[in-house]
Amino acid sequence: MSINVALPLFEGPLDLLLHLIRQNKIDIYDIPIALITKQYLEYLDLMKELDLEVASEFLIMAANLIYIKSRMLLPKPEISDEEEEDPRKELVEQLVEYSKFKEISQFLKERYDIWSKAYPRKTSQEEEFLIQELNVFDLLTAFKKIVEKPEPKIYIIKESIKVEEKIEKILEILRKRKTIVFDELFQSSPIDRKISKMEIIVTFLALLELLRLKLIKAYQNSLFNKIFINLEEGDGNRCDF
Repeated sequence: MSINVALPLFEGPLDLLLHLIRQNKIDIYDIPIALITKQYLEYLDLMKELDLEVASEFLIMAANLIYIKSRMLLPKPEISDEEEEDPRKELVEQLVEYSKFKEISQFLKERYDIWSKAYPRKTSQEEEFLIQELNVFDLLTAFKKIVEKPEPKIYIIKESIKVEEKIEKILEILRKRKTIVFDELFQSSPIDRKISKMEIIVTFLALLELLRLKLIKAYQNSLFNKIFINLEEGDGNRCDF
């Protein structure tokens, strides 16, 4: 099956590593490199399966993780006058520095949101629970769970589904409902039409494109809870694809 769609990811490899550290509840100063390398490579495989454009820096980081893993597997000398440097040190320093910039950026964004609401607009009750904005890796994690369910109701059939058509369909739903749960977009239709694997993939690609165009936002009301897709106010009739 080939969909021939390439969408640029708008996050970098350090974002993916921080996402994995948060997801696994890992101490950033004591990274289990074998686990993180395995999961990082799984995400790269998933991106390639989705025909997403994987930037060269992702591949460089993958090579670096494999190199660090190989160094940590080497036997340590029994007698050494100097303490051997931890192979993870440089990576940890990069992650710590990058996470500081992320925190500052998030703080400034929160301050902007507070001041921009000095003259509050009317909002629906549904918007009250939308708290934490998610990134592309949070969505990839949710998508990974859908396609890896033990007995998913996924059927492979010959069909032609365009990303543009799926984008319009998602926008049509959001214009009516404003907010929708992420998983609902990947369920069979009310008329009992089984959703195919291709349609699931194209739906996810459509979500990424809408996110890139800033027509939608993805939120959670708490960590690892349901993901909600929200239509950006005033953008329901705008499409730039």
